[in-house]
Amino acid sequence: MSVKKEYLKKKPVCKVTFELPPVAAGHARQVNIVGDFNNWSANATTMKKSENGGFLVTLDLKKGRQYQFLYLIDKCIWEIERDADRFVKSPYGDCDNSVVVV
Repeated sequence: MSVKKEYLKKKPVCKVTFELPPVAAGHARQVNIVGDFNNWSANATTMKKSENGGFLVTLDLKKGRQYQFLYLIDKCIWEIERDADRFVKSPYGDCDNSVVVV
C-alpha cells in the first residue's frame, strides 16, 4: 500500500496517488476509494486496476488539509491504508479511518 504526493508549485493542490497492491486487493474485481474528498460516496471514485493486479487512482487534493479515507473492495470489504500519515477512530463501529495530510 502506498500514498504518493506531488505538490504543484503553481496550483493550490497536491496530486495524491493512492495504490492498493495486489496482496491487499486479493482477487478484487473493483476497488473504490471513499473519503472526505468525495463525501464518503461508495461509488464516486473507482480505482483503476493495474497490470499487476493492484488498483490505483490519482486525485487533486487541496493543500493544507487532511482527509480521512478507506478503500472499499468489491462493495463489501473496508481496508485501511497501512502507510497512512495518521489514523483516527471512525464514528461508525470499532475501526480506524486512514488519514492523508497534504
